[in-house]
Amino acid sequence: MMRTAFLLAGLSAIAFAMPAAAQSGHAGHGETPPAPVAVPEEPAPASPACSPEHAAMGHCRPADEAPATDAGMVGTDLPAGDAPAPPPPDDWYADRIFPKGEMEHARHAMMVENGAQRVGFVSLNLAEYQAREGRDGFRWEGEAWYGGDINRLTLKSEGETAFGEGIESGEAQALYSRAIGPYFNAQAGVRQDFGHGPDRTYATVGFEGLAPYWFEVEGALFLSNKGDLLARLEGSYDQRITQRLILQPMAEVNFSGRDVPESGIGSGLSDVELGLRLRYEIVREFAPYVGVEWTRKFGDTARFARAAGEDRSGASFVMGVKAWF
Repeated sequence: MMRTAFLLAGLSAIAFAMPAAAQSGHAGHGETPPAPVAVPEEPAPASPACSPEHAAMGHCRPADEAPATDAGMVGTDLPAGDAPAPPPPDDWYADRIFPKGEMEHARHAMMVENGAQRVGFVSLNLAEYQAREGRDGFRWEGEAWYGGDINRLTLKSEGETAFGEGIESGEAQALYSRAIGPYFNAQAGVRQDFGHGPDRTYATVGFEGLAPYWFEVEGALFLSNKGDLLARLEGSYDQRITQRLILQPMAEVNFSGRDVPESGIGSGLSDVELGLRLRYEIVREFAPYVGVEWTRKFGDTARFARAAGEDRSGASFVMGVKAWF
């Protein structure tokens, strides 16, 4: 019995000693390890161009952190060359495959279809009966041209008659017209007068075109074979009331460099003409119209008119047609 009691006491002592040893071996696993002590590093040297104030605010990058700019740029720092450019090809690649004559014909047709056409145009701007005080008459003004987008041959004519008296005054112009912009043409040529007045031949230079806001303007200088210098400026505007009903105001101003008594023209501002016409386009190419016109002579031109028994100013009722084709 005593031996058994000592054996049980010894086993109990061993059993109580083993958990205590285990706890002492894992006692440090649940504890937070001490924080490592930070060792200050020496800051990298900043760029010499960086001021101390900017460096204190962290605006400067150390020189050793600057990105390398020459990485991967091998072969770009080459000296400028002076070798001539290669000559452009002097043939058409298609000529190597297709017959040369057929390709030349095809290229010519393509150029014609893309702006090198020769076309014609005829416009009768005014063809009207004029009811005036004392005598009625007829007036015309037209233009025709033939050519391309840049170069054209232009013919112009205008004049007026009194019924029973023939042509009072008229003129015809033959002009070379060249485009000087998208909206304007420069013109040069000759003008010939005919009618009751003296025959005069003029050298002519001028322009015509479409000004901003769709004003049609035209101007010209005329130098006669007698040394007379004349100038003319005219303009008009199409005010669309509807797509077919159009109100057109127009004005013309004439000047002269000197008195021309045989033509009844005085120096300076010779006369002004204002008109207002309302037309209806039955089709775009044909439009009848009605309107009024007022003319006034100035200076010596008015004096010449009074000496010939004419009024210095007058108004007339007009009706006619405008057409083009």
